Amino acid sequence: MGYGLAAEAVLTLHAAFIAFVLGGGLLVLRWRWVAWLHLPAVAWGALIEIGGWMCPLTPLEQRLRLAAGEAGYTGGFIEHYLAPLIYPPGLTRPAQFAMAAVVLAVNVGVYAVVVRRAMR
Repeated sequence: MGYGLAAEAVLTLHAAFIAFVLGGGLLVLRWRWVAWLHLPAVAWGALIEIGGWMCPLTPLEQRLRLAAGEAGYTGGFIEHYLAPLIYPPGLTRPAQFAMAAVVLAVNVGVYAVVVRRAMR
């Protein structure tokens, strides 16, 4: 039971991190200090996608699931949880590049507003 709960906690942390990478810039509109946390998170998220790497949270979650006696899964977090919802079967490199581009574009837009406000 403990390992299963830990796996769910890692899954929740992973999903929260992805949400923060995608939408954390909106928090910066309200609290500028959040940029000190958000910009490194965006860089990490984009590098993971562009590099085709696997986030360290994915194998951690998989190991915890196996230790809990649950079935693990192959591939990455995005491939297992999000790709079936967003993409047709199989996450491709062009799709990963597109995801990184969306992350960067959304955040460049938000930070442009932040900078514009700060310059006033």
